[in-house]
Amino acid sequence: MFLTLLAIATILGSVALAAIFSVVYTSEVASISLDSFGGDEEMKPMQDKPEVTALLKRNYNLIKNGANAFLLREYYYMGVFVVGFAALLVVVLGTGHNWASGIFSALSFVAGSLTSILSGYIGMSIAVFANARTTVSCVDSIGSGFNTAFKAGSVMGFALVASSILVLFGIVLLFHLYYKDAFTNKESDFDTRMMFEAIAGYGLGGSSIAMFGRVGGGIYTKAADVGADLAGKVEAGWEEDDPRNPAVIADNVGDNVGDIAGMGADLFGSLAEASCAAMVIASQSEVLRQEWAYMAFPMLLMSAGIVVCFLTTFLATHINPVRDMQSVEPVLMAQLVVSTILMTPAAWVVCAIFLPSEFAVPGKEGIKNWHVFICVASGLWSGLAIGKLTEYYTSNAYQPVKDVALSCAQGGAAPNIIYGLALGYKSCVFPVMLLALNIFISYYLAHMFGVAVSALGVLSTLAIGLTIDAYGPITDNAGGIAEMSGFPEYVRERTDKLDAAGNTTAAIGKGFAISSAAMVSLALFGAFVDTVGLTSVDLLQPLQFAGLLVGAMIPYWFSAMTMKSVGMAANAMVEEVRRQVKALKGNTDDSKNGGDDDWRVFGNELSEARRNVQVWQNKVKQMESKKSDEQKENPCDTKAEQYSKCIQIATDASLQEMIAPGCLVIFTPIIVGFFFGVEALAGLLAGSLVSSVQMAISASNSGGAWDNAKKYISGQNLHVPVNGVEKRIIKKTKIYHDVHNASVIGDTVGDPLKDTSGPALNIVMKLMAIISLVFGPSFPSIKQGGLIAQFLEAA
Repeated sequence: MFLTLLAIATILGSVALAAIFSVVYTSEVASISLDSFGGDEEMKPMQDKPEVTALLKRNYNLIKNGANAFLLREYYYMGVFVVGFAALLVVVLGTGHNWASGIFSALSFVAGSLTSILSGYIGMSIAVFANARTTVSCVDSIGSGFNTAFKAGSVMGFALVASSILVLFGIVLLFHLYYKDAFTNKESDFDTRMMFEAIAGYGLGGSSIAMFGRVGGGIYTKAADVGADLAGKVEAGWEEDDPRNPAVIADNVGDNVGDIAGMGADLFGSLAEASCAAMVIASQSEVLRQEWAYMAFPMLLMSAGIVVCFLTTFLATHINPVRDMQSVEPVLMAQLVVSTILMTPAAWVVCAIFLPSEFAVPGKEGIKNWHVFICVASGLWSGLAIGKLTEYYTSNAYQPVKDVALSCAQGGAAPNIIYGLALGYKSCVFPVMLLALNIFISYYLAHMFGVAVSALGVLSTLAIGLTIDAYGPITDNAGGIAEMSGFPEYVRERTDKLDAAGNTTAAIGKGFAISSAAMVSLALFGAFVDTVGLTSVDLLQPLQFAGLLVGAMIPYWFSAMTMKSVGMAANAMVEEVRRQVKALKGNTDDSKNGGDDDWRVFGNELSEARRNVQVWQNKVKQMESKKSDEQKENPCDTKAEQYSKCIQIATDASLQEMIAPGCLVIFTPIIVGFFFGVEALAGLLAGSLVSSVQMAISASNSGGAWDNAKKYISGQNLHVPVNGVEKRIIKKTKIYHDVHNASVIGDTVGDPLKDTSGPALNIVMKLMAIISLVFGPSFPSIKQGGLIAQFLEAA
């Protein structure tokens, strides 16, 4: 009884700590006013110009309203799905297993879905609330801007982890009222195993919402980003976040709905699924299922993580704060390293207190509590190592990205694409080896329970990981708002430095996400095979091998659908930006859109030379006229209506295109399980897991490398050999224009890879596994085979 009370107090205490911490930081961010700002002497004259404040508020409200409008429409679609799928769960599990299982699985599914929606919405709300305030804080100093963005990110990180633990805690308590034989060794329809199989629906709800959030948000943000880059930067020649670019607001909205709301739902799904997998496996242990505290081990480990992350944040805000531009990245990096170091002894304490000295799980006898600690520590440190490897392959501080940037100068866009793809493929080698080593250690020490707690080890510092992930889009938006509102150049320089550091640490976060997804998927796979009674997956059997091939194909089919969706939406965005650019410039030339000049047959050299002279004379007149017009008008005075069309295009395309990929992933395991049997489904899950891991790593790293190669070039850091002498490529030169355009093309190819298909593949492998686990009891048994096999035997 004492141990149970101590466990409950630990869980509720950590949740209360996170809630208080989030409220305090929210109030500190809210105390920053958008109506007045101090800062350097250069900013003092701007205070007498009310148009700066007016533009700041206008751009802030445009981003906020666009993000809210998208999420409300997306959540309507999700609400319809949740109701329909919950009904399907009740019917399928009720008829195929028992009605109590169907009803309680549906209830936990709804709870997981609502918590996932809430997590995404909280993250998006605080990010939008903080972006303009970060801009204002950067007027004061770069340290003030960092603190604002970091504190806002902390609110998302701690609120998400605390809400996921609290809801899961409440579900366990409520379900125990019905499953009266839980936490005993009695075997009945009301025992511990039956209860936690129903609770697995919590992870299913979180991952289902994450699928639609990641795909929908990813299509939105990359359609806007690609449209803004191709039509705004390459064709119109505008800089990043130029207010004349009609897609720039949609691009900033996309950072919030994709990189914040989608990411929040994704990582909540990982946490919920890892917890459910560990609990389902533990419920099959005679020792663990007798004690409430033992079964609550996943929640206790994450509670310890909240305390560790809480202490770690003070390193960035009080002990070693940001004082200049050079200290931003080291401060962020210290958050990841220090939280990992502190979490290691904290994990030992949790394992020593809240696990028995020795226990057994299906497939493994004699597991010690220190064995479990090694599994947790293995996941914790391998996650950091994979994150650092991801940084090596995607940061422009290291040679791989510098080689990609140099290829733009040596051969243009084509070598850039080739180098980027090669980098992505090569970047799979060491992370996969680390994953394999981690899986071997965990499985050897504690079977599938070890794999599940290893996944929890990767996620144990999730509050800090989410803080840094949310920090990046906030500072990115802050820079865009500074540019669009007419702030001095030094403000944009500060926000860009904050954003650059965030991009580096975000790459590490993606490594964490991929490694945790792989471990969670394998843990769920283990829980599934235990639930349906499979002892092995024999690849010499035709059904298993066929399932393996089909499963390995699913990620490619899914990626094709999401990539094409981004391309279609981006095409519509480019056309709209071109139309508005032509209207802005007073240009009716249709040459960028298949005009008559594109189809003209070339004449002889003399006639072509004469024609080119005339063309350039006309261009000089247009440029002189444009320069005169620009001196008369403020480019920041772009009308709100000019942005709304691009926002509408991105919203409509993302909501329409997210449905088909989601249905592919959700219904494939259900169809295979019923029609071909659980043996074929086991092969399907294995193939999907192996294929998704490789594709997710290569897609994310290729896209990240192209993105940072472009930033390396635009930062005027690229040097090329010319006649044996290294020369730096600087702006306003023809070679810079050509090299930068080649890098932009690579970046636009990589955008849907790193921000749509790549991150969504993490959910593909998890979602297929959790669906199989939840529906597993209703599938035909191994002896029966699938419905097709039964039909053939009957015939």
